[in-house]
Amino acid sequence: MSYTIWFTGLSGSGKTTLSRNIFMSLKSAGLKAELIDGDIVRSNFSQELSFSKRDRDINVKRIGFLSHMLNKNGVISVVAAISPYAEIRALNRRLIENYVEVYCDCPLDVVAQRDPKGLYKRAFAGEIQNFTGVSDPYEPPDPPDIHVHTDTETVAQSTRVIEEHLQSLGVQPDHCNSEDAKRFMEEELAWRKRLHSLGFLSRLDECFVFENDKD
Repeated sequence: MSYTIWFTGLSGSGKTTLSRNIFMSLKSAGLKAELIDGDIVRSNFSQELSFSKRDRDINVKRIGFLSHMLNKNGVISVVAAISPYAEIRALNRRLIENYVEVYCDCPLDVVAQRDPKGLYKRAFAGEIQNFTGVSDPYEPPDPPDIHVHTDTETVAQSTRVIEEHLQSLGVQPDHCNSEDAKRFMEEELAWRKRLHSLGFLSRLDECFVFENDKD
């Protein structure tokens, strides 16, 4: 069965890392899946959009429709996007027949302390406008289908919580070949490097190195 698993949460909350892990689990189990993250969409479908509420809503709707099309053709969609507004997430849930929402819950002070790209520091200084959690709101899911607490759980623990939930729904096998997972990640990284070299990806995120556990 095809479905969309949608990771939402503040920047730095673990969405990218956890979505990557679940994507690798699905691929290594022999399932058809695609990983969709904000950078891919912004670079190729939403270059003209700002970070205003209106434009964020348009961006999230586009991701939802893309996920819907993938599901329609038998492909699991794994999405990592802040998607801060509950109304548009609810719209996507209505559009997508099989929708699983994962809330990567992490307090603002913790994600601000992680801040590997220095974005929170700039946002608090007023250099970045419409920054979710600082100058723009984030509306938490109420309730999400899966709730992980990435400030107190390890990456492995949060990943297992998600995998067990998917297994309980009967949409993910309970086995994963770690060598296959590593191979698929290497293939994904090579593909992203090619996109970056051709200008279809604005930046090559370090989180797509297999051993890295950062978001």
